[in-house]
Amino acid sequence: MYLDEYKRWLEADLIDCDLKPELLGIADDDDAIKERFAVSLQFGTAGLRGTLGAGTNRMNIWVVRQATQGVADWVKTQGGKQLVAISYDSRLKGWNFARDAAGVLAANGINVVIYDELMPVPALSFATRYYHCNAGIMLTASHNPAKYNGFKAYGPDGCQMTDDAAAVVYDSIQKTDVLTGAKYMSFAEGVEKGLIKFVSDECKNALYEAIEARQVRPGLCRTAGLKLVYSPLNGTGLVPVTRVLNDMGITDITIVPEQEYPNGYFTTCPYPNPEIFEALEKGLNLAKEVGADLMLATDPDADRVGIAMKCPDGSYELVSGNEMGVLLLDYICAGRIENGTMPKNPVAVMSIVSTPLADKVAEHYGVELRHTLTGFKWIGDQIARLEAAGEVDRFIFGFEESYGYLAGPYVRDKDAIIGSMLICEMAAYYRSIGSSIKQRLEEIYAQYGRYLNKVDSFEFPGLSGMDKMKGIMEGLRNDPPKEFAGKKVAKVIDYLKPEETGLPKANVLVYELEDGAKVIVRPSGTEPKVKTYFTTLGKDLAEAQAEKDALAEACKPILS
Repeated sequence: MYLDEYKRWLEADLIDCDLKPELLGIADDDDAIKERFAVSLQFGTAGLRGTLGAGTNRMNIWVVRQATQGVADWVKTQGGKQLVAISYDSRLKGWNFARDAAGVLAANGINVVIYDELMPVPALSFATRYYHCNAGIMLTASHNPAKYNGFKAYGPDGCQMTDDAAAVVYDSIQKTDVLTGAKYMSFAEGVEKGLIKFVSDECKNALYEAIEARQVRPGLCRTAGLKLVYSPLNGTGLVPVTRVLNDMGITDITIVPEQEYPNGYFTTCPYPNPEIFEALEKGLNLAKEVGADLMLATDPDADRVGIAMKCPDGSYELVSGNEMGVLLLDYICAGRIENGTMPKNPVAVMSIVSTPLADKVAEHYGVELRHTLTGFKWIGDQIARLEAAGEVDRFIFGFEESYGYLAGPYVRDKDAIIGSMLICEMAAYYRSIGSSIKQRLEEIYAQYGRYLNKVDSFEFPGLSGMDKMKGIMEGLRNDPPKEFAGKKVAKVIDYLKPEETGLPKANVLVYELEDGAKVIVRPSGTEPKVKTYFTTLGKDLAEAQAEKDALAEACKPILS
C-alpha cells in the first residue's frame, strides 16, 4: 500500500522542485519509503507538525492543502463571515505554505486575511478575534529544529481548535485525497477576485495598543535605564518586541547580530528553544560583553520567552518558566494593588504541571488561581468563561511552565510580546528601587519555601514511537507504582477520569508523594516524547535538587 502511494507521488506533477529529487533518491530504500508513506501526519488539537519533505508523513504543500481543505469544510458548516486569518513565521517554506492555504480557502469561496509579513502566534490569535473570523491558521513548528514546520488551527475565539472541531477537521482530511482532493486557486487569482486580502495596519496597531495597555507601572521604564540584550532567535519577535519596548521607553537594546533577522535554518541555534542554554548562549556572551541587566530571547513564533538575569557577582543565571511565572504573578499583583488597578475578585490561571509555589503567591495577594490542563487553549477557555459572565476584567495573568505567559484577554494564546514587555518592566522596576529580579526571586523563596520544578523527557522516535508511549501509559495505569525513590505514593490523580478531577479528559498521571513532592507523567501532544515533571521542596536548593535527582533516577526504568 505504501509503495503504491510512493509510486503515485513519483508520477504526479509535484510542483515543489525539491520533492521529486527526494523521492527519486529513496527509490531503493524501502525503510525510507515506508517511513514517509505508511502513515500520515495526524491532525489534532495542536494541528500538524512534522519534518519537511515528500510523503504523507511529511510537511509539504500537498499535506498543507489537504489540511486546509479540512479546515475549509469545517468553516463552511459555521455561520458568520466565512473568513479565516493566516500568519506564518520564519520557518522554511512558511510563506509558500501560507500562500497555498490561502489559495485552498479562496477556492472554497472562503475569504482570507493574511499578514503581508511574518508575524507571531499572538498576532494570528489577535487578527482572528479582530476580524471576527471563523478560524485562524498559523504556519509554525514553534521551537522545533529547522527541519520541521507545522500547521496550527484556531477557532473563532482565537484559541487553538477544540477537540470536537479538530475531530471534524480530521474526519474531513481523511476523506480528502492528498494530491487531488483539495480545491485550489492561485494566490494571485484569490487576490484578484477579492477573496484574499492583507491584514490592515489598523489591526497591527490595535495589537500593540492592547499589549501596551497592560503595563503595570506605565512610564517607569523611561527613566529606569535598563540595559537589555535581546535575541529573536531568527524568528518573528524582532519587529513586535522592539516596537513595544521602544514605545514604553526601553531603548538601550543590543540585538544578538547572528540571530537578529529571520532565518529558517537557525544556523546559530539548531534547537531554537528559549528553555535551553544552547539557544541563549550567544546572547549570554553578548550580555557579559556589554554588561546588560537582562538577556531576553523569544522563540521563532514569538509565543514563548526565556531570560537570563544578572546576579550580584556579575554572572548570569537562566530563569525557569515556573520561576518567571511566579515572578510575574507576584509583580503584577503587588503593582496593581499599589496602583489601585487590581480588579475585584482577580483571577489568574496556570496549567496543572506548573509550580505550586504560584498557589502560595496567589493566596498571599488574595487572587483566585485556577488550574487547567496543559495547553494554553485551556487558559484561553477560562478567559472565555469570564468573558461570557461579563467578568473578563477579572483575568490578570496566565502562565505555563513551558515559558508561556499572557496578561490580558486581547488574545487567547501565549504571547512573548507582552511577556517581554512585563519582564523588562519588572526588571526596570527592581533596578529603580536598588533591587533585581534575582534578589526578588530569593525573597520569594525565603517567604514561601525552596520549591524546585524540573522537567525531563524520554524520546520515542520512529513509527513505533507512539505505540511505545501508549504502552508506557497503560502500564502505569494497570500496575501503578507504590513508591518513587523510597517515598511512598500518597495519592494518584488520573486525568482520564474527569469525574475525579473536574477537568476534561487528558492523558496525565499525577503521583503525590508522602513528603509533599510530586511526579507528573504526560505524553507530549506535539512531539514523540513522554515528559516527567518533578516538584520538590527543600530547606535549600541542594536538598530540593537531591530529591529531584533521586525521583528522576527512579523513573528511568519505568519510562525507558
